[in-house]
Amino acid sequence: MVNSRLSLPEVEALARRAHATQTDKAGQPYTVHLAAVAEGVAVRGGTDEQIAAAWLHDAVEDGALSAAWLEEAPLSRAVKDMVFAMTKRTGESPESYAARILAVPGARLIKEADLAHNADPGRLAVLDEPTRERLTAKYARMRELLGLG
Repeated sequence: MVNSRLSLPEVEALARRAHATQTDKAGQPYTVHLAAVAEGVAVRGGTDEQIAAAWLHDAVEDGALSAAWLEEAPLSRAVKDMVFAMTKRTGESPESYAARILAVPGARLIKEADLAHNADPGRLAVLDEPTRERLTAKYARMRELLGLG
């Protein structure tokens, strides 16, 4: 049998299963964030590969899927590269992280959608003020480093 690539609905289902037990800082199911980022990529004109990478963008970083699994997964090299670009590394500076995102075709759009959802005022409103202020500054700095204004 030919090892065909995962379809977009299969990637979504996989991401939903992989993150099923995780919640965000506000206690919401983490899959809500993944869906919002994937939708954000779609409305910004992203490709199916970018949407697939959006569904998986935090999977390795959050330990939902391993880097080894991703490397062997039936996904295009472009999807894998975008997910790896989006995966923050321990001790990595924001500048290094942004440079890697900018170096990988398609990754910047995913990060733009990720930052848009992360910085959503409604999402931030449920956090305590110090956390809200810290994250707002962090997201603004990353937008600056990525040239997103």
